[in-house]
Amino acid sequence: MAWSVGSAKLVPGARSYLERVLAAPQVWEVPLADARRGFEEEALELWGDLDAVAEIVDRDLDGIRVRVYRPVSDAALPAVVYLHGGGWVLGTVDSYDPFCRALAARAPAVVVSVDYRLAPEHPFPAAIDDAWAVTRWVAGHAADVGADPERLVVAGDSAGGNLAAVVALRARDGGLPLALQALAYPVTDADLDSSGYRRLGEGLNLTRAKMAWYWARYLGTADGADPHASPLRADDLAGVAPALVQTAEYDPLADEAAAYAQRLRAAGARVTLTRYDGQLHGFLRLRRSCREQVDDAIAEIASAVRSARPAPR
Repeated sequence: MAWSVGSAKLVPGARSYLERVLAAPQVWEVPLADARRGFEEEALELWGDLDAVAEIVDRDLDGIRVRVYRPVSDAALPAVVYLHGGGWVLGTVDSYDPFCRALAARAPAVVVSVDYRLAPEHPFPAAIDDAWAVTRWVAGHAADVGADPERLVVAGDSAGGNLAAVVALRARDGGLPLALQALAYPVTDADLDSSGYRRLGEGLNLTRAKMAWYWARYLGTADGADPHASPLRADDLAGVAPALVQTAEYDPLADEAAAYAQRLRAAGARVTLTRYDGQLHGFLRLRRSCREQVDDAIAEIASAVRSARPAPR
């Protein structure tokens, strides 16, 4: 049977969210400032109650805003550099505050959320440069934030998962050992004619047309085949950090994320690949309506962070 939204076995909370998205204007049909404001405003609405943490501090790292979350703990904890989603165009540390609180509290870990520069004002590779600069800073100043420098993790969802994967490539090439890359439904390839788009490119909250819009603003004049834009196209993944890759059943990016996990595994990395059935791209933001699956996904990330150690070199 051909794919249709009606035939999808979405969990009820995901279906209600999808209906809301499909009834709203497309991101390109409203002023960008309005799209960004809407993304921020719905963050708390979609999430619900917030996890408590011991301390939250905003810092400026040479012009890059970061928000540091420290849970209640006297131990030296893993450090997670978190890179938010939003198609490289939307999102801030504010819109990802609920998720980062949860991850910090439940791992527990010191979470450093990065307000990287957004496209189209700052196209590729500005966001990657910011993500890499913060990762290097955390590696060199782990004690300053109460973290263990031997347990450094990069993590992100969607476009942020793309950035985290690219940071892991840079870390391999720069000799910076990472304990883990945690990638939630990541963008790994600029190919808009992949199997995922052919199967699920229409009728969902993330579509081929929407990803084409995001890619165009992110890349500017750059080549999407660059492995720092499309990590799936990297020639060699040997020596890249261990990975947790989470996918959603009804996500056009699921195939490319799974392909990236398989390539990492073939190159010798320890990889856990999981799929959340009945879910949409971006479901980690839907905790109010999809609490059980969102909490399961956060628990999986938290467990991976707790047990992560750099691979032997």
